[in-house]
Amino acid sequence: GVLSTLAKLDEFEFIEGDLNDVDLSPHVKDVDVVYHLAARPGVRASWADFRRVSEANVLGTQRVLDALTGVVDTQLVFASSSSVYGRSETFPTREDAPLGPISPYGVTKAACEALIGAYATQFGVRAASLRYFTVFGPRQRTDMAFTRWIRAGLRGDPLPLYGDGTAVRDFTYVADVVDATRRVAGLHLEGHEIFNVAGGSPVSIKEVLEYLGEILDRPLDIHQTAREKGDPDRTGGATDLIRERTGWEPKYDWKHGLREQVEWLQGLSSER
Repeated sequence: GVLSTLAKLDEFEFIEGDLNDVDLSPHVKDVDVVYHLAARPGVRASWADFRRVSEANVLGTQRVLDALTGVVDTQLVFASSSSVYGRSETFPTREDAPLGPISPYGVTKAACEALIGAYATQFGVRAASLRYFTVFGPRQRTDMAFTRWIRAGLRGDPLPLYGDGTAVRDFTYVADVVDATRRVAGLHLEGHEIFNVAGGSPVSIKEVLEYLGEILDRPLDIHQTAREKGDPDRTGGATDLIRERTGWEPKYDWKHGLREQVEWLQGLSSER
């Protein structure tokens, strides 16, 4: 897995613990950047236990910010989400669009951004919030759509589809997300800055599944169910700001990324 690969690097240290319990102060001093990627993710899952989601996302972020207060040479890069926009009225959606999250998960990410803004204003914390749009690719979590669909397709199992497939998503390949995150970390941030990180080619779920069938060269056994609450009809992010500030632009389209994720999962299957 990812952790076993990282453990081979001399410069990597793994510290196991709850973000709400561990003393963070020693870990944020004498470093250039803190990447805060920790969260309890999942729009659908967030309806089930808002207490756990808010403790992990909002309280955890507040503890990171507390640790950074007074640490003038360290800046923060925070993994936010396109879910803070909810049902946006303009596409591609710019960073200055009104926020209107429609899921508990989106609410926590919007709250985190507000907290970062407060700490930037009151304590001089320098930070960036990156609004990731539907990240996918190799090593994706097992509960996420692409992984579930590909595994079902490889096995010939029923493939769950929430809604009718007309929902549009701005899928962003994981390597592009990593590139964007590192580029923003290399900026000298002023206060709290916000950037969209989006693939730039919104596509419907129906088109993705049709292409997945072509890749696997087999019909998919799609089982349609009601759309989950909290899922917007469409997402699409404007990336002019991050391009202007860092020169970043996505290198991988969704078709390339889907092929890469299929190959990765096929490789895992052959190892078993």
